Parts: sequence; C-alpha cells; structure tokens
Amino acid sequence: MRLVKRNINSDGSGAVTLCPEEPEDMWHAYNLVLVGDFLTASAIRRVTNESAATGSTSSQRVHTNLTIKVKSLDFDPQAGQLHVSGQIARENKHAKIGQHHTLDLELNRNFTIEKVVEGKDGGAGWDSVSQTQLMEAIDPNKSTEAVAVVMQEGLGNICFLTSHQTILKQRVEANVPRKRTGAGRSADHDKGLQKFYNTVLDTLLRQLESLLENKDSSSNFPILLASPGFVAQGFLKHINETAASKGDKLLQELVKRKAFVVVHSSSGHLHSLNEVLNSPEVRARLQNTQYARETAVMDDFFTLLRRDDGRAWYGPKEVEEAVDKGAVGRGGGILLINNALFRSQEVATRRRWVSLVDRVRDIEGGEVRILSSDHESGRRLDGLGGIAAILTFPIEDMDDLDDEDAEQ
Repeated sequence: MRLVKRNINSDGSGAVTLCPEEPEDMWHAYNLVLVGDFLTASAIRRVTNESAATGSTSSQRVHTNLTIKVKSLDFDPQAGQLHVSGQIARENKHAKIGQHHTLDLELNRNFTIEKVVEGKDGGAGWDSVSQTQLMEAIDPNKSTEAVAVVMQEGLGNICFLTSHQTILKQRVEANVPRKRTGAGRSADHDKGLQKFYNTVLDTLLRQLESLLENKDSSSNFPILLASPGFVAQGFLKHINETAASKGDKLLQELVKRKAFVVVHSSSGHLHSLNEVLNSPEVRARLQNTQYARETAVMDDFFTLLRRDDGRAWYGPKEVEEAVDKGAVGRGGGILLINNALFRSQEVATRRRWVSLVDRVRDIEGGEVRILSSDHESGRRLDGLGGIAAILTFPIEDMDDLDDEDAEQ
C-alpha cells in the first residue's frame, strides 16, 4: 500500500489517502475502514437526464469521485476485492446527499479514509490501533512469506501465506487413472500423473510471475510442496527435470536457490495446510516471519495454560481483571488480542479494546500482540473469546476472587 497523503490531527481526526498496489492491500483497507468513517473513491454512477424541450429521458454512466458514510463492508479475501456500502455524504452534480452507493476499491486507484472524533459515544478517529494498522499497511517490507502447494493425485491447492492471511490462489483438479498392477498396465496412470504435474506447475508459475511482478525474482520465500505418500516428491522431481530441459529462468532460479521444500501432509485438501505449517522443517524455514512469531506466542500461551500455574488467562472479563491487578506488564506480560475485535460496528466495543491495548502498552509496560484472524494463530485465539494474556506473575483463580468479592 502506498501512502499518498496523511493529515491526522492531534485529537485523532483527519484523513489519509492510500493507493493499493497488490491484492493483500485490500485486506489492510478492510481493517482500516470502519462503519461510520467517510470513504472517498472513484465510482461509476448511472445518471438520468431529461430533455427540457421534448421531455424524453436518457441515461449514461459517468466516472466521478464519491464520498460515502460507511454502513457496511464486504471483503472477498480470495479475489482480493473490497466493496464498501453507505450513503452519499457530499453532493456533486451526479449524486445527491443521502442516496445509497457501493464503492468498489480497485488496485492502483487512490481512496481516502476520513475518521472523525465525535465525543464519548461517537467516532474515535485515528486511535492508536488504527494508526498501528496504517503503519503496517504502508510498510514496504511486508510481503508473501511462503507459497504452498498442498496436493494429492489429481488435486492441488496453491496458496500464498502473507504476513496477515492465507489466501487460496488456485485449485487444480485433474483426472488421474487408477494405478493397476501388471506389466504395462500402469502406463495410463503415469501419463495422467505427468499431465497433472504439468498443469500444477504451469499454474504455479503463473501465480509466481504475478507475485514477483515488479519485484526481484530471487525474493527469498520457500515454496512448500505437501502431500500424502510420494506425490509431492514426484512433483519436485518433475520440477527439477523441467528446469533442466526448458529455459524458464524463474523456475531455474527457484531450483538453484533450493526454494522447494517437500513436507508430508495427511491429504491434499486445504485443511491440511495447518498441519504442514506446524511441521518442524517448515517452522524452521519460517522462523523469522510474522506467522511463526504469532504461532510461537500462542504455543507459549497453551503451554502455560496446560501447566495451570495461574500465568495464563483468557476471556474478556478475566483478562481485564488481570490487567487491573497489574499482572500484564513489565517483565514478560503479553496481551494477545484478535484483530477481528477491532472491526466491531459498536463504537463502545472498539473503544473498550483500544483502551485496554493502550493501557497495557503505554502504562503497564507490557507487550501487545494483535493476531490476525486470517491466520491459524488468530483462529486459535478466537476459540478463547478473542483475547488472552500471559501474566508476569500468577494470580488467584478468578472464581475464587469472585466468591471473595461476593462475601464482602
């Protein structure tokens, strides 16, 4: 995401103009645009004109810039498309205030987000979480951290693992005849498998070319090949043979830097990707990525939870009480919070979580980890109510504390 213009006032009000340059930028826009914000972007509007002389009408589609007050958002992560609906907030010659319109944000087209501060129960402007998300969106170092092909005979799922989400880019299906015993009877199976490998490789290379457009082809991300049995190993052999026999520079570069990693999976279906990403060899390759850091901190939390020593708590009420007791502060305290909580349409709910983040980070001196709801770590956290904490010191059981308060 390219920052075009930023004008944020000291009270948090103001506007930011951005230009999305790749599909993942739409995910960042989805997190930045909130219900109640003002969004300005290019639009196509159908305009009806009436002839004063004859009374006849005609309509035409015109390109214009519209500003709407956001009512709802619809995000398609696979297609990288974001549709934002609302009421027109600023009139122009093609549209009147109050009319409904849906803006479709597009790559390489500027859009402007304006946030306002409206008092205790109104908009909170560009709060600390919004500004953190903005800095992540415009970070030039963010990129795809890994590519994965989860496959079995006749089925291949090509996925991109980014800093914040896992995206299924292409699903490849082909008919591979069953392997039969006997001399020469496996020929149809072998031909079908080679044809399947060719299709998967061609599709993978097209996706990689799109990914590496305007980037260095030596970008250092691993390409994970996962399958049950020997399908992935056979695919890697096919890749090496193709690279040696054909002059595809991208493929030769990937083979040269040993980008391909073969991993076992229980199936070729997409749900096996989590199993692949948690394998020791993959975690070693991804150890410096955001995905690995999020996974590691959730693993640490569950280790403490199993230990049951009072240093791991989850749930909104329990975590807030732990913060009140100063247990999520300097010396190892970590607040874990799912970024989906900040997309709440209720201003008071968002303010609650932003206030908690500010308190832990700025007053208590603890660490805050905002986990992506589109990564496995965020989904694990979502199962705990979307919020958890690793404490600097153990505290008594929350039920015991509630009983003591009731007795007093």
